[in-house]
Amino acid sequence: MVAALWGWTFVVVKDAIVVYGVVGFLAIRFTIGALVLGTASARRINAGTLKIGLAIGVVLTGAYYLQTMGLKYTTSTKCGLITGLFVVFAPLAARLLFGVKTSWLFWFAIAMSLTGLGLLTGTGPEPLALGDLLTLGCAVLFGLHIALLARYAREHDAVVLTFAQLSAAALMFIVLWPATEVIAWPSRGVWFALVITGVFASAVAFLVQTFVQQRLPAARSAVILSTEPVFAAIFGYLLHKDRLDSLQIIGAATMVAAILLAEFSSNGRGKK
Repeated sequence: MVAALWGWTFVVVKDAIVVYGVVGFLAIRFTIGALVLGTASARRINAGTLKIGLAIGVVLTGAYYLQTMGLKYTTSTKCGLITGLFVVFAPLAARLLFGVKTSWLFWFAIAMSLTGLGLLTGTGPEPLALGDLLTLGCAVLFGLHIALLARYAREHDAVVLTFAQLSAAALMFIVLWPATEVIAWPSRGVWFALVITGVFASAVAFLVQTFVQQRLPAARSAVILSTEPVFAAIFGYLLHKDRLDSLQIIGAATMVAAILLAEFSSNGRGKK
């Protein structure tokens, strides 16, 4: 459900940043998200969780800045598809930072996901454009973000940890806003995008992700979340008239098959 919501917001954010600044949009978005969770976390905050959450929030800030800037220079569908490369960076980060071993089955599922992504994005001879490169950088940081949550989420309150992440992003974007853009009041259409992304795609979605990653390893979380680019392609097709050819449709089906394989195998091992 979170992957579907994030897939839809590629289109929502793309429309908003055509008429509004990237940093200003992100500053307001994450401020809304932090305020939504602020009341619920006020009596539960402790220094340890706040410290870890703020640190993870720095990674989240960089990921969203690169992704939203990339979205400005490429299509919503392509940005969503390239973002999905976090599926390989998450287990790599978990292995490099924390020595987490990933089973051969998940590597096979990851390989399937990457094959699907390759079919979705195409493999033409032209070099990656600026928007594609920025989005690739965001995929690296999102993979790191997933690995960090898998390592630390179990030890901390999910609401407070999410609140700290969103607060870090909000504070950093608020500081950057006047230095990079002219501060202006958003239009009604931009406010719609801000409410959707601030409340649902930030506060609710990241709370769900943090809660779930208290129970799932980084590799499994990454494979499930790799359906996000499929949803981005679907919504790009329906709302932005982006079109997929037959190979791209096969790529989407391959990614869904990878999810089913990983889930089926995990359930089977749990029953033994």
